[in-house]
Amino acid sequence: MSYFGTDGIRGLFGKFPITPDFVLKLGYVAGQVLVDKNPNPKKKPSVVIGKDTRLSGYVIEAALQAGFNSAGVDVHMIGPLPTPAIAHLTRSFHADAGVVISASHNPYYDNGIKFFSGDGRKLSDDMQNAINEKLEGIVEGHADYFQEDPARLGKHFRINDAKGRYIEFCKGSFPYQYDLSNLTIVIDCANGAGYSVGPRVLRELGANVIAIHNKPNGVNINDKCGSTYPETIQQAVVEHKADVGIALDGDGDRIVMVDENGALVDGDGILYILATKSETKAVGVVGTQMSNMGLQLALEAEGIPLERAKVGDRYVMQGLEANDWILGGEPSGHILCLDKSRTGDAIIAGLQILAVMAETKQTLSQLTAGFKLLPQSLVNVRLEQMQDPYDFPELVQAFDEASKSIEGRGRILIRKSGTEPLIRVMVELDNTEECDALAHKLADKVKAVMAG
Repeated sequence: MSYFGTDGIRGLFGKFPITPDFVLKLGYVAGQVLVDKNPNPKKKPSVVIGKDTRLSGYVIEAALQAGFNSAGVDVHMIGPLPTPAIAHLTRSFHADAGVVISASHNPYYDNGIKFFSGDGRKLSDDMQNAINEKLEGIVEGHADYFQEDPARLGKHFRINDAKGRYIEFCKGSFPYQYDLSNLTIVIDCANGAGYSVGPRVLRELGANVIAIHNKPNGVNINDKCGSTYPETIQQAVVEHKADVGIALDGDGDRIVMVDENGALVDGDGILYILATKSETKAVGVVGTQMSNMGLQLALEAEGIPLERAKVGDRYVMQGLEANDWILGGEPSGHILCLDKSRTGDAIIAGLQILAVMAETKQTLSQLTAGFKLLPQSLVNVRLEQMQDPYDFPELVQAFDEASKSIEGRGRILIRKSGTEPLIRVMVELDNTEECDALAHKLADKVKAVMAG
C-alpha cells in the first residue's frame, strides 16, 4: 500500500498513520533512504524539519527527529515557519531533504508530514516510492528500525535565525525600486505558520499592516479564518478602509486576496493578474482541472495558453517544467512563481501582486476589472472510507447525462480528495442557480449510492 497522498501523509492525530510510533518509523526509513543515496560517505546526510502551529506538532517533531537520528541523519530544527520557508531553507543549508509537519488548511486535530528534496522541490516519485517500500516492511514487522552502532547516530541542531533568513528571502522577491508605504494591508495569518513572518515582511517593506488571527494557541489554526474562510478578511478590509487584504492558510503556501471594496480575488484571479498585467506577460500558464473556464478564456484573449494539470501543486510543477514556463497555480491559492521560488509560497505570491499594483499604480479592483469567472459550485460528499465514484455504473451514467445537458455552457468535474475521504462534486455553468442545483443534485446522487 502507499502511505502517501497527493500532499504527503496526512490524517487525524492519534490514529494510524499519524501516531508517534509510525512517525518514528517514517523518520528512520526516510533517513535510511538518504543514507543509502548519500554521495559523500565522509559527511552524514542532513534534513531540515519545520512545522506549523498545531499542538500535535511537538509530538510529531520529536518522533521524526528520533527516527532520523537513529538512521544516522543530522537534523536542523526550524520550528514554526511556512511550508515554503522550509523548502527555501533546505536549499540554503544544502540539506539532503526538508520535512514539514502540517495538515495545511485542515483543522487542528489533523496533522501530516510532507517532504522536499534537497533542491527545495516536492520529493520525486522515485524517492517517495523508495521510502514507501522500506516503510511497508517495517510497519508489517519484517525489519528493525534502530541504529545498532551509537557512533553512527545523527545529531540535531536548533536553528535560531531561520525566521530572519526567510524574511529576507521574501523581501528579495519584491522589486527594490518600490515600497509599500502608501498601502494599508490587512493580513489574515490563519493562526498558522505565517503568523509572525507574514506581517513582518509587509511592515519591513513599508506597509501599514493590520494583522488578524496572528495569535496561535495550538488549536485555533484555520478556525474560521485564513484563506479557506475569507469572509473574515473581507469584512476587516472594509471596516479598516484598507487598500488590500491577504489571507494565508495554516502552513502559508496558499493565498487569497481581497480588493479595497471587499471583493475576493482567488487563485485564478491572482494568476490572471500575474500573467497579463505585469511588465512582462506570461508565455503560458499551468492551472488544474479546477481552474475556472473564465481564466482560460481571459488568457486566450491575451494570447496566453492555459494547460490543465491534475489537482495538486506537484502536478502544476510538472506541467511548468515540461513547458519551461514559470507561472502556475490553483484556484485554492497555491501559486507557483518559479522565477522567485521553487515551490508555492503565499507571501511571495502576494508580494508579486503588490509589485504589479506598484508598477501600474492601479488598485486590485482595477487590475481585475473585466475578469469574469463562470459561476462554480463545489459540494463535498464525506465517506466512511474512500471509494472511486467511477466504479459505480449508476453514477457514471448520471455524470454522463449531466455533462451532455450543459454541453457548450459549462462542465462538471467529479474527483476524489487526495487528503480526506471526500468526493468533490464541481459544476461550472453560465447560470448560478442552475449551477448550484446541478451540483447538489449530483452530490445527493453520490451520497445515496456511495454513502447510503
